[in-house]
This record gives sequence, structure tokens and C-alpha cells, in this order.
Amino acid sequence: MSTVRVAGVDCGTNSIRLLIADIADDGTLTDVTRLMKVVRLGQGVDATGRLAPEAIERTRVALVEYADLIRETGATAVRMVATSATRDAQNREDFFSMTRQVLGAVIPGAEAEVITGDEEARLSFTGAVGELDPARGPFVVVDLGGGSTEVVLGDENGVHAAYSTDIGCVRLTERCLHDDPPTADQVAAARVVAGERIAEALEHVPVEEAHTWVGVAGTMTTLAALAHDLDVYDPAKIHLSSVPFDRLKEVCDGLVAATRAERAALGPMHEGRVDVIGGGSIVTTVLAEELGRRAGIAELVVSEHDILDGIALSLVR
Repeated sequence: MSTVRVAGVDCGTNSIRLLIADIADDGTLTDVTRLMKVVRLGQGVDATGRLAPEAIERTRVALVEYADLIRETGATAVRMVATSATRDAQNREDFFSMTRQVLGAVIPGAEAEVITGDEEARLSFTGAVGELDPARGPFVVVDLGGGSTEVVLGDENGVHAAYSTDIGCVRLTERCLHDDPPTADQVAAARVVAGERIAEALEHVPVEEAHTWVGVAGTMTTLAALAHDLDVYDPAKIHLSSVPFDRLKEVCDGLVAATRAERAALGPMHEGRVDVIGGGSIVTTVLAEELGRRAGIAELVVSEHDILDGIALSLVR
């Protein structure tokens, strides 16, 4: 069986991630390298409508490192997608000019592309459910990012409905959670904003048909690591693990109430998530409440595979 080596890059509001993988003829994906760096590209975008020059520079430094790895490992195709922060920015051409320069030096013509929220949702679904038993479907996959949250319903036959709503851990934190720790009024306001955005998504996605909730991306996987009382972040222990809603709520409420220093001291916590995990926890809690009420779901299944895997697979399909 032959394989092809490809590279996928996902540049979101909070982080930029790289997957270099070998994909076999039957679609099996084997990791070569999987990396994540928090660059906070979406710094201030919700308020200013523009990408900050220092945020673009942080992203450039990380992308140069990724481009060197793509070259060294011999990947023959690359796809870089940019999501919520870049969709919203007035000066996004500054960002794209940078990506053309960096990626084009490795593979001529390579550059970032902005994808719609709908395509972001579909790529996330493809990556998230590949290893799950189809009998557990239909699945509702939630990709909780920095600037947006994608909600997707589907099964082994594909996606039935998808919606991207403009709320994520960075956007909600910048909009509502200003103190350390946030005040009760700030938390209440954040719950209202998150509730409105999630309700908007669920008007378009009939989650009452779902049997299993699958959460992807850094907020969800970090919550799972904390729920399982891990001393350090361990992807092998987190991947496809389950968290009952009562334990999930306990972890989320604790993070919202904690100080920045208390969150930073937690073993599985990436330093780039410390200041925004409270916002992500509020969105997660609202989702759990709605999925429990609408679909009778009582646990969160967490996948380490997500939009990155979907991007890589799209290069051979």
C-alpha cells in the first residue's frame, strides 16, 4: 500500500497548529509531526476589526518554523487554512502576504486560504469522528475555538447540518471577563452572550437527533485532562475519553472562579490558554446544558483529532 506525505496548517484566533502526516491509499492517517503554538492572532480583532502587527509577527515566527519542518520531512503538498480572526479582519491582506512569502519558499504557490465557517465545521467533523464506532452516531461535533464555535451534526454518511457562531474563548474573554478573577456580573454577562450565540447555532443544527457529543480543540481537551486529574497534558489518555456532565461542570465552574495564577499552576494547562480558559469553560457549560436538555446527552467525548486531520485528508480526496 502506497502513502503520500502531506502537511496541514490550521491558523485560528488563538493558536497555529501543524500536522505532517502520511496518508495511505485507504485513507488511514499516520502522524509524522503534530505541533501547536499559541500566537493569539486574534488579539483585539473583536474590538478593532484589525489584526495587530505584533500578532502577525508572532504568527510569522511560528510559520517559519513550521515551513522548515515541512521542507525537512519531505511533505509534497501543503494546505493552510485561516479561520475566525482572519475572516473578520479588515487588514487580512497583510497576513496573506506574509503566508505567501513563508510557505511559497517551501512549495511554490502555497499560501493561506480563508475558509467559511461551514467548511471549517465540515473539516472538523471529518477529523473528529474517524475513529468512533458509527453505532454511536449521529454525532454532534463541537469545535470550540478562540473566535468562533462550530456545531456539526452528522453520521458515517457525512454531515447533515453545520453552523459557525461568532463566540469562542478569546472573543468571550475580551468582551466580558475583564477582572482576575471575573466578577459575578461579568460571568453572568458572559453566560448571556454565550447562550445567545449557542441558541443561534442550535436553530440551524437539530442536535436533538444526536446520540454522542464529541468535543475538539484545546479548550475541550484541556478540560478533559483536568477532569481526569492528569498531572500533565497526555494526548494518549485524553483522546476518545469521556467526561460526565457533573464532573465537566465542576471543572468549568472551578476554572471560571479561579485566579490567573491558580489556573497557571495546573499541570495540564498550556500557558497560552491560562487567560482564556474561563471563557471557554462558560461556552462549554452552556453547550452541556443545552445538549442535556435537547438530546438527553450526559457526557462529553473528547477527540484529539479535529480540523487538522480534516485538512490533511482533504489534500488526497
